[in-house]
Amino acid sequence: MYYGEDGKLITESLKDYSKKGILQEFATLDDFIKRWKNEEKKDVIFDELKEHGVLLDALKEEVGKELDEFDLICHIAFDQKPLTRSERAKKAKKEDYLSKYSDTARAVLEAILDKYQDEGRFDFDDVKVLKLHPFDQFGNPMKIAKEFGGKNQYIKAMKELEENLYA
Repeated sequence: MYYGEDGKLITESLKDYSKKGILQEFATLDDFIKRWKNEEKKDVIFDELKEHGVLLDALKEEVGKELDEFDLICHIAFDQKPLTRSERAKKAKKEDYLSKYSDTARAVLEAILDKYQDEGRFDFDDVKVLKLHPFDQFGNPMKIAKEFGGKNQYIKAMKELEENLYA
């Protein structure tokens, strides 16, 4: 059983109820994708959807835990065929853009894709993640950023990685 924002019991399916909430925020798939690409912190989108009664965690339980929020929203609200996190990560790894990086930088990007695949939601702009395992094997965050040509180039690489992941 689920309760809506008004505290009343939701009597329709969770999918149908969530679809209405998502469509209150995003009228079209294009609106959603444009906002997804432009929003630095995806939590802002998730918080806004929560205000419309969209329970992403409950939806994941019902629809599939292996989907990330992007695919979950596209699937529920806009009837798009979802890709699993594993499928997205494998597709991004196949893209030729990784070949332009040094071996270490490429290994860091692949490790980030592995972490996304295993854990789901990932803040690509968060440099703090480089202090965690498995990134600690590449050195400290400053050393890792140098592999990309500096912090700004690292951030640019993360944005490009995210774009390829959701292409």
